[in-house]
Amino acid sequence: MKRTGIGALAAITIIATLAAGCAGPAATSGVYRARQTGTEQVVRMAVVESVREVIVDRGETGVGTTAGAIVGGVAGSSVGGGHGGSAVGTVLGAVAGGIVGQAMERQTNQVRGLEITVRLENGQLRAITQEADETFQPGDRVRLVSGRGGTRVTH
Repeated sequence: MKRTGIGALAAITIIATLAAGCAGPAATSGVYRARQTGTEQVVRMAVVESVREVIVDRGETGVGTTAGAIVGGVAGSSVGGGHGGSAVGTVLGAVAGGIVGQAMERQTNQVRGLEITVRLENGQLRAITQEADETFQPGDRVRLVSGRGGTRVTH
């Protein structure tokens, strides 16, 4: 029985690791994925009209929930006497651990961002939201770099 439990834990860990690899790209001006390099991008010049702080939620991969469930299940398996009590402890520990792990992942995946409203040279307004990896002030002359993967605002 213990051998089956270890195999299940290994399978869950592998699935969680693969799910983490499916997370979307960072919404920053300075991070490019390999697939975004070597492609032509359109550059437009603009002036910053306003900047508003926002929270960027990178989403959940399930890794926090899975890891928490594994840790909670292992810890809970030592609770309770006998086979039935141990099983109940494992289930309750896994559920509680999953909830805590999900909350921790959610908190770490929310980062400070900026909604940057710019006026293009043709007078049109555009708003771009990205992680706050640069500082922008109204009146700054900036570049909007657009291509595969969205638009980024840079100095």
